[in-house]
Amino acid sequence: MTATGTQTCYRHPSRETGVSCSSCGRPICPECMTPTPVGMRCPECAKQRTPVRTMRNVGSEPRVTIAIIVLCVVVFLAEGSFGFNSPSGTLFDKGALFGPAVQDGQYYRLITSGFLHVNLLHIGFNLYLLWILGKMLEPALGSLRFAALYFTSLLWGSFGALVLQPDALTVGASGAIFGLMGAAAVELRARGVNPFKTDIGLLILVNLVFSFVISNVSVGGHIGGLIGGVLVGLVPGWRASRTNVANSLKGAASTQVTGWRRLSGRSGSATRGER
Repeated sequence: MTATGTQTCYRHPSRETGVSCSSCGRPICPECMTPTPVGMRCPECAKQRTPVRTMRNVGSEPRVTIAIIVLCVVVFLAEGSFGFNSPSGTLFDKGALFGPAVQDGQYYRLITSGFLHVNLLHIGFNLYLLWILGKMLEPALGSLRFAALYFTSLLWGSFGALVLQPDALTVGASGAIFGLMGAAAVELRARGVNPFKTDIGLLILVNLVFSFVISNVSVGGHIGGLIGGVLVGLVPGWRASRTNVANSLKGAASTQVTGWRRLSGRSGSATRGER
């Protein structure tokens, strides 16, 4: 897909658009866009059976995503929290985000808190979203860029949590996951697609709403991570080499929304701040 200046759709001359068909180059409006693994195509080109390589068969494994998931699971097992009760103990107390401790120089908590989770539901939901987003984003971005995006979002989530609730013990990977969603929304927008007319936008809105209505959820962590991901997505060099990620994210978002609804229907209140 190629973004150009203001043009009009070749099938609907009254509609302005900044998106062109990735095959023939003709300008197309949202109604005429057909997502494919190689970008947006016009209706005519979309009918052509052109062999393409999808993100699932390029042979690039989401190694960073898998490593983060494995590390979170190992840490969760080390916490000894195998059910739905809130954890306690040295590992949790020493690694959770806590404003006074950070102020005393324990800056490592800005990172370690993102690998701790309150209970089985908390880690299950976060890692489910991380796996869905990671296996779509990481092959398109490359492992180094994906890692940079993830940990930048994680830090922004930690900063956001400290701003709003500096005295709360806060844990969880969802600040970084919000950052992945924020970067995805920026990418969709850069491709001429309104993210809030896609399932990615719905996913962000639903998660933000529940951040405010469910108790013991770190609103600052979620908003901070989202802002961090958006800022990374706005960096021109970060967006330069991807043409397929937007379409893949739109396809993945439906799965995420469905899974979120199933999990959130069983969620209960936690006794610690989650993000």
